[in-house]
Amino acid sequence: MTTLHAQAGYLPGLAPEHLQWQTLVFEAGADRLEVAVPLLTGEQMTALALRVKQASRIHLKTMSVSQIVAVVDTAIARLLDPADPYRREAQRLLPIVSGYDAEMVRVGLTAFFQTFRAPQLHRFVAEDFANPKLLDEFQPRPKGGVAKAFGPELLVHSWAGNVPALPLWSLVCGLLVKAGNIGKVPSAEPLFAGWFARLLAEVHPPLADCLAVVWWKGGDEQQAVPLYAQADAVLAYGSNESLEQVRRHLPVTTRFLPYGHKLGFGLIGRAALDALRGPATARLAAHDVMRYDQQGCYSPHVFYVERGGKVSPRLFAQSLGSELAKLQHRFPRRALGVEDARAVAGWRQTRELQSLATDSDGVIGDDGAAWAVAYADTVQALSPTSMNRSIQVVAVDALDQVIAHIEPHRRFLQTAGLAVAPDELFALSQRLGAAGVTRICAIGSMTSPEAAWHHDGRFSLLDLVRIVEIEQSAERAADQLARYAD
Repeated sequence: MTTLHAQAGYLPGLAPEHLQWQTLVFEAGADRLEVAVPLLTGEQMTALALRVKQASRIHLKTMSVSQIVAVVDTAIARLLDPADPYRREAQRLLPIVSGYDAEMVRVGLTAFFQTFRAPQLHRFVAEDFANPKLLDEFQPRPKGGVAKAFGPELLVHSWAGNVPALPLWSLVCGLLVKAGNIGKVPSAEPLFAGWFARLLAEVHPPLADCLAVVWWKGGDEQQAVPLYAQADAVLAYGSNESLEQVRRHLPVTTRFLPYGHKLGFGLIGRAALDALRGPATARLAAHDVMRYDQQGCYSPHVFYVERGGKVSPRLFAQSLGSELAKLQHRFPRRALGVEDARAVAGWRQTRELQSLATDSDGVIGDDGAAWAVAYADTVQALSPTSMNRSIQVVAVDALDQVIAHIEPHRRFLQTAGLAVAPDELFALSQRLGAAGVTRICAIGSMTSPEAAWHHDGRFSLLDLVRIVEIEQSAERAADQLARYAD
């Protein structure tokens, strides 16, 4: 076995020899990776927060948004370059850390990074600000007076590690609103955020002290209290339990933006189920299931398939299984740990027991396969699978039937993938939105959100800023005190 070593985090102003370190171990195939993560004291955490806030006041907050976009775009161009040392390191180590197939990581990183190029970043800003100059200077408002958007002095991120490079979303948002940023990396994927911070410092050295990347053991929020005390806003990803732990340690005046677990699903209408479109739709659906083994909040757990097409729901389920089997050859599922393997086996057994009640139900795929498609001939409520390429296909007479079965789970709804005719799209979307869905996309695009998407129906940037207004009365009063006033 080959043993590799890496160091996580990015800690401007703190010398490595003055820190305590803990080692996280990852193994994949013949490779063993030992990652050193920093353990900061309360005093070091406070000093780091003060340093980041001071540097961001001097450097980041004096840059225009266009200048920040240009810096991030330059960094992203390097991450998209297969020959760049940071890109090579990501492709070498992230498969070991995550357990995902190396080719899946390579393809996934490229598609992900492409959403952070300059045109897409300008869309980020324009989506939330009709006048992006609000982030740079006071601007006239339609109601009168002028206003400016101010980002936090310090934005703290608590990231999840279910998908490689996921911290990029919120970190870039923090930079665009000119916040000082400190992010806590998860134990499941502690490397990418530190790489990106170092890359930004190389691309634009004045940003070197404007952000930091730290670590503490998951659930040990007490260690983060000194950092939370300095934060204006905290953005966190994770389970509802872990988010509640974060909330309990925050000062009451700190803005908290939690992003919890979600359930994705797909709706496939009979218009997408003719002899030509049916197999193509199954191929797209299989890609949504395969990408990162359903670990994303936008990944599908159930496909509701409408009867009445030339391809029946059962035949669609069989085609989906065939496509998943093909994808296993190109993008093998990651090796499962004991807990994940037990969950997959338990989910499969539950579905097989349910199928005994009717000859029309069943599970497609051998016990030893790296995927499983459960088919139900009667409509069922939305429920999570065991992930790791386990998917439920449910036959329905009409897609409208689905609404009543997803609505009880509105707190967990986010992404719905659709394959329907144009005359159905908006009427169905209206009902899905009312039921709690916040993102509607095409089958095949569920795991690839557009740049500037509204995560969980919220604004990416507006939620992070406060608006400072100069009312017309202040302008008029100032005019009366001018040297030219009578």
